[in-house]
Amino acid sequence: MSLTKSDIEESRTFNPQFEKRGGLLPVVVQESSTGEILMIASVNQKALNQSVKTKKATFWSTSRNEIWVKGETSGNTIWIDEILTDCDQDAFIYKVRLEGDGVCHTKNESGLNRKSCFYRKLDIEKVELAFIEK
Repeated sequence: MSLTKSDIEESRTFNPQFEKRGGLLPVVVQESSTGEILMIASVNQKALNQSVKTKKATFWSTSRNEIWVKGETSGNTIWIDEILTDCDQDAFIYKVRLEGDGVCHTKNESGLNRKSCFYRKLDIEKVELAFIEK
């Protein structure tokens, strides 16, 4: 069955467009309480289905080529409050609650996982990175 533009953009039916992007769709992970962007990841159909079912953020690891449940080994679990999809149903925002130190695999000066993977910003004048950790 072929979906129309209206089926995707105006209906209440959830029709993620995995085929548009080679089977993987991007997910922006945003903390519900603060609005802070914690990370960007990818999901395939199986990871998305598991996320919806368990309410635990589950992704497709592009580096390991396998399903990855965030927090399974680190203890830094991401609980999903809401899933937003864009107009084309080919990108998502997971609004989440973090259980643990942080989502990033890198560590801060205290040896803890950084809360967000976005812990540096580009100084546009100098074209160099500056740390912005709180």
